[in-house]
Amino acid sequence: MADVTITRELGPSRGRYVAKLAGFEGEAELTLVRLDGNRMLADHTLTPAAMRGRGIASALVERLVADARREGFKVVPQCPFVVAQFDRHAEWSDVRA
Repeated sequence: MADVTITRELGPSRGRYVAKLAGFEGEAELTLVRLDGNRMLADHTLTPAAMRGRGIASALVERLVADARREGFKVVPQCPFVVAQFDRHAEWSDVRA
């Protein structure tokens, strides 16, 4: 996947990861709800139709997992896509709440 930029925006109770793809308008996102100091609920992913099929949503979840490991929080998957990704990747069980 070329030319994808992923950023994170975090507030006191909500946050999101945003992916932008060079040459495409719009953005993909994975939204979060902070449940407590150690758990984040991954509640929604959205990828615009023109950006689908390029692994962008998977890259958003991978970034979430990497940040969870680095920062020591757990992920509560709620979004069906995020649940499916966690089910496919047993190696992520260390960050699944």
